[in-house]
Amino acid sequence: MADIIKRTLQVGVGLALKTWEEVEDLAKELIKKGKMSEKEGRKFLNDLQKKYEDSQKKLEIRVEKIVKEWLKKADIVTGDELKALRKEIRELKKMISNETKKTD
Repeated sequence: MADIIKRTLQVGVGLALKTWEEVEDLAKELIKKGKMSEKEGRKFLNDLQKKYEDSQKKLEIRVEKIVKEWLKKADIVTGDELKALRKEIRELKKMISNETKKTD
């Protein structure tokens, strides 16, 4: 199941990267056609890149939130929850072992 989630995220990232490449191509084309100076083109790309990176961060946060909600609804144990359960089991085993030694 985690593999499906991973593949879905990879497809989304791939699409986002493709979009950025298209934006770069558009800026280069505008510069080539003389509708933008090279300086304006660089500023345009830098502004777009900043917006793109901000959008990527927001998307990543949103996807992470959605995945966590989905995992919770699907009642799937997370790695942190599993580690906590293992720790609790070890502690309980120690308690039982100590109690058994006291009664012997």
